[in-house]
Amino acid sequence: MKKLILIATIAHTLTLWSQDYNAIVLQQIERMPVGGGYAVTKEALSALGAATRITGDSIAITVASATPSFCSGATYLVFLKTLQSAESRRQIPPLGKIWINLVPNPTQDGVGIWGRWNANGPGASRLFNELKLGRNFCSYEEARPGDFLKIFWTDAVGKKERGHLVIYLGKEIRDGEEHVRFWSSNKPSGYGTKSVPRSKIARAIFSRLESPENISNVLSLPKKDGYLASLLSSESSFAEALEKSGVSQGDGSL
Repeated sequence: MKKLILIATIAHTLTLWSQDYNAIVLQQIERMPVGGGYAVTKEALSALGAATRITGDSIAITVASATPSFCSGATYLVFLKTLQSAESRRQIPPLGKIWINLVPNPTQDGVGIWGRWNANGPGASRLFNELKLGRNFCSYEEARPGDFLKIFWTDAVGKKERGHLVIYLGKEIRDGEEHVRFWSSNKPSGYGTKSVPRSKIARAIFSRLESPENISNVLSLPKKDGYLASLLSSESSFAEALEKSGVSQGDGSL
């Protein structure tokens, strides 16, 4: 009986581990380059595109080619690498031709998958909500290392916003003040970790990858997201950003 209980416990633990995509996200961060410089330029966008290519029914990702880098590009590469890892472990069905839709080709904000991820406002969390990839929320108490995180440095959302798309690594106390640690492409060095006072963050939306198999929903997604596309030239609000991300207003506090 004890042996059966032990086997059942191990099986349960392995099942939980196999569903913990945060752990896979963190593994991909460890395999990313360090440094390489930060730039929001055509050169950086071209380097991001050169880092991914379709090979048959799969994708080849050469992250070392994506330098200099920028925050949305860095986190998108980790997102793709996480999907690729889940596919290779047979945690999700083979993506096949779906990969073609995920290549970060130059496009306008709000157009296609990359255009959504790269948009102002709640680009990634809006995509998570549309594709049903996982849950979006704002509570630091619920956050776990490996969650994607959109930081808003001010209350502005849209044309005038100042934001940063990162992967959350946890909280820490520095000089008696609570800090938020994250990984991304950060000014000025590029790929790496950073820690900022939580008081410097005006708003935050976390996105947890829970159902990566739903990436197949891209096949029925409209080509353009009008809301995200509009944020290049107009303003939104954090309340609207939450609504577009499927986050209840009660979860909008820091």
